[in-house]
Amino acid sequence: MIPREILKKIRQIELRTNRIVTETLAGQYHSVFKGQGMNFDEVREYQPGDDVRAIDWNVTARMNHPFIKKFVEERELTLMLIVDVSGSGRFGSRDQSKRELAAEIASVLAFSAIRNNDKVGLILFADDVEKFIPPRKGRSHVLRVIREVLFFEPERRGTNLVTALEFMARVTAHRAITVVVSDFITPEGSGTLPKAAQTALRMLNRKHDVVAVQVTDRFELELPALGRLVLEDAETGEVVELNTLSGSARDAFALRQQKQLTALARQLRSSGIDSIQLRTDEPYGATLGRFFETREKRRRHG
Repeated sequence: MIPREILKKIRQIELRTNRIVTETLAGQYHSVFKGQGMNFDEVREYQPGDDVRAIDWNVTARMNHPFIKKFVEERELTLMLIVDVSGSGRFGSRDQSKRELAAEIASVLAFSAIRNNDKVGLILFADDVEKFIPPRKGRSHVLRVIREVLFFEPERRGTNLVTALEFMARVTAHRAITVVVSDFITPEGSGTLPKAAQTALRMLNRKHDVVAVQVTDRFELELPALGRLVLEDAETGEVVELNTLSGSARDAFALRQQKQLTALARQLRSSGIDSIQLRTDEPYGATLGRFFETREKRRRHG
């Protein structure tokens, strides 16, 4: 039996994200992501301007005038959500943690998918793959996905993106929309992707349509002026002491963090991965909408 407060939280996310799906992303998801291929639809008579390579020579020979095969894009897709549930996801300086933001993003994409009759699957990872939910359709399945992203308790608290990407490559045979939701904070603490992770992303993107969603918090990007702070790394347990009253120290921190964000975006772009950066203290609907619009335009002109 699922506790009432958990059901209430899941229902709140469903209501909030459904409004965004309906008002902002209703038709965009359908047009942005490519189908897995072209399916044969029908044979019809050749018309001037048709591609001669589509002529069905068997039917043409029988009917004594040209007919072509008509194909339509296969629309049924699989959306695979690869969500980081490591320790750093619990951080949030305002009303929402990064884990809660990840659940909302997963909800928006999953409800967009099932409106298009697509399947949705989930991989949760920390140091290792912690949970795998095979792709299925339907609202009840999506609500389970949201519940797991929100409330799943991982055994470990570190981050190993490579393991999750390699697992995805093994369990999904057909091309899938693959959305990686993470803060991309690595054990190295550099704020950029290790070479192994960049290689794994590039390899996965050759077969699947990979999108990276980075979730961050404002206080990971800029320090508040609160005096001396003792901070513990949620994944490694490392403790550091900072004097946040120093304006130069805060400026240096903000500059370093911004450079890391820019470097990560550049790494993803060079690997052919589309990416979005979202913050717990900012509305995400407009940012997602712009991402979909940009991607749709590129597809139309590509």
